[in-house]
Amino acid sequence: MPNQPTIPPAVGRLLAGLRAFRATYYEQRPEPLRKLVDSGQHPEVLVIACSDSRVDPAILTNAEPGDLFVVRNVANLVPPYVADGTARGTSSAIEFAVRDLGVKHVIVLGHSRCGGIQALVNHSAGQLVDRDFIAPWVSMMAHICAQVPRGPDMTLNPDRRARQVGQRAILASLKNLHEFPWIEERVRAGTLDLRGWWFDLENGELWAATPDEKDFVKVAL
Repeated sequence: MPNQPTIPPAVGRLLAGLRAFRATYYEQRPEPLRKLVDSGQHPEVLVIACSDSRVDPAILTNAEPGDLFVVRNVANLVPPYVADGTARGTSSAIEFAVRDLGVKHVIVLGHSRCGGIQALVNHSAGQLVDRDFIAPWVSMMAHICAQVPRGPDMTLNPDRRARQVGQRAILASLKNLHEFPWIEERVRAGTLDLRGWWFDLENGELWAATPDEKDFVKVAL
């Protein structure tokens, strides 16, 4: 029998998790997942989240399989609506969720200590972001940094500036969502709502964009 390859601990934990998932959803209570397989997915919520390993939307919300349609990218950004025939991953996922799955809610989920937002702050300050793709991606929100003052408080507390930039980037992403014609049509018809959430990793607090999409308020949990 050939030697079995050594499984790294990190991969071993994933396999253990898969075994637990199989035991739960295929052996102990298989009906919900079987229904998803046979009837297809019908999530009501699209979450546009950051790729950060600390803010998995399904874990944060204790969601079940089939509850969420999730698209993740660096800094949870929604690009402007551009239908020019080029490959656009985030926009295609949004389109599928809205036009094909018919989700009823879209949530842009950001968070504190975001490396993508920090890259945006650094890039806008003229600092070199020595990566092939990150700086061009986050630069779509470069105008946001100009909206956040650079006073002494921000200099002494850079996390505060990053927080404001991150929250304003969520608001800008919501604005970009309104530019998608088939999203705005549904929003006006009352069949789709847009929400911005910002999760404070330090304190486990959730902040939500106000209905006018101009500020954030803490959500009582």
